[in-house]
Amino acid sequence: MSFYAYGLGEITPPEQGGPAFDTHFQLLQTLNSWGFPVVSSVERAQGATGLVAYHERIGALRDSLPFDIDGVVYKVDSLALQRQMGFVTREPRWAIAHKYPAQEQLTTVLDIDVQVGRTGKLTPVAKLAPVFVGGVTVTNATLHNADEARRKDVRVGDTVIVRRAGDVIPEVVGVLANKRPAGAQMFTMPDRCPVCGSAAVREPGEADTRCTGGLFCSAQRKQAMLHFAQRRAVEVEGLGDKLVDQLVDTGVINTLPDLYRLGLTALASLDRMAEKSGQNILQALEKSKQTTLPRFLFGLGIRHVGEATAKALARHFGGLDAVMAATQEQLLEVPDIGPIVAQSIRTFFDQPHNREVVEQLRACGMTWDEGERTAQAPKPLAGKTVVLTGTLPTLSRDQAKDRLEAAGAKVAGSVSKKTHYVVAGADAGSKLDKAREFGVKVLDEAGLLALLDGAGVDDPPNPEKTDDRA
Repeated sequence: MSFYAYGLGEITPPEQGGPAFDTHFQLLQTLNSWGFPVVSSVERAQGATGLVAYHERIGALRDSLPFDIDGVVYKVDSLALQRQMGFVTREPRWAIAHKYPAQEQLTTVLDIDVQVGRTGKLTPVAKLAPVFVGGVTVTNATLHNADEARRKDVRVGDTVIVRRAGDVIPEVVGVLANKRPAGAQMFTMPDRCPVCGSAAVREPGEADTRCTGGLFCSAQRKQAMLHFAQRRAVEVEGLGDKLVDQLVDTGVINTLPDLYRLGLTALASLDRMAEKSGQNILQALEKSKQTTLPRFLFGLGIRHVGEATAKALARHFGGLDAVMAATQEQLLEVPDIGPIVAQSIRTFFDQPHNREVVEQLRACGMTWDEGERTAQAPKPLAGKTVVLTGTLPTLSRDQAKDRLEAAGAKVAGSVSKKTHYVVAGADAGSKLDKAREFGVKVLDEAGLLALLDGAGVDDPPNPEKTDDRA
């Protein structure tokens, strides 16, 4: 492993004896003089003309560089201006990437497979003769759906142009029709699921074809279990792809409730699963039984229902039974839910096997708070905007966010003059600086807990948590 230095993390301030820099370029020169590797082609440029000229110059050298690049980054040189401009949620305002066109290569289509996703979507995938493009060896490229496959007319045996879209996702750009072998057959989407044999249908107005097998389809079962167990759903630590593959392929589990009927003997008998590992999985499953209604709804994998929609449903109806019984008209009363999402929710709970899964999960001991409709409950922090930054001593970022939202607050990703509170933990970054600049009230975890206590929001049950408040 090697690296090129391009910036600094936390440093001792100049007034306390730390290094003082005025510009980013000066910083890089100093790092280089200290012995850190710095890219030799870094330059200072003036104005749009200078930036474009630099971009073109590096582009001409792209193939000869000792590392792969997908573009260059322009940065404001003045460190004072960088601090003034600050950051948005994921990136600084004082830097921007200028990408190059994706690299393209020729290869041959060996076959076209159809993959089945969590929601039953059938996706045609071109199996390619291995080709090195954009820094990786590519062997698969998605054709997205039947319409896209027909538009590009990709056939087995074709010579195709391949690139990585955004230098990330492999895609077929086009076909060299003059190199097509005789008798190459046009791709057609199957009318049966290639995994379970259930009917594959394309609903009116949709581009995607879907398997109708639901949880009967092993491909969907696997993806449904992984979705259910992910961190933002009920969170079963340690339940990953390979373990789920083994559990489903060997017939140990067939439905979500089967996860909670697992025994140590069955787990320990699987490949690379010793008794200790099996015990850890059982403990994680037991811990996951105590969740929240939004996490449970999201974990069910209802089409079009993401985290925000799950929270909106929980706030509006207050309990799972009310959600399951809601008519399409009642679902449309929930903020930000339109006809398509309402129909999807209604269709999901109209399926007897889906309702059976929910009841069996309850019978296995899954619990969450069931209260009155929260749409009519008081929200002490309604209208307040809160920003979280840094690491809190006992609360995770998700726990803090969930509790603030339960009290009616909006949790934002960036600080503005309209922000009411910034909750800062260890290693707080530029958001804390921005809060001080705007005069926004800054809270530590103790202050957050006091704010929530005053709003009547209790701590979530957590036997491992210690209360360090005086």
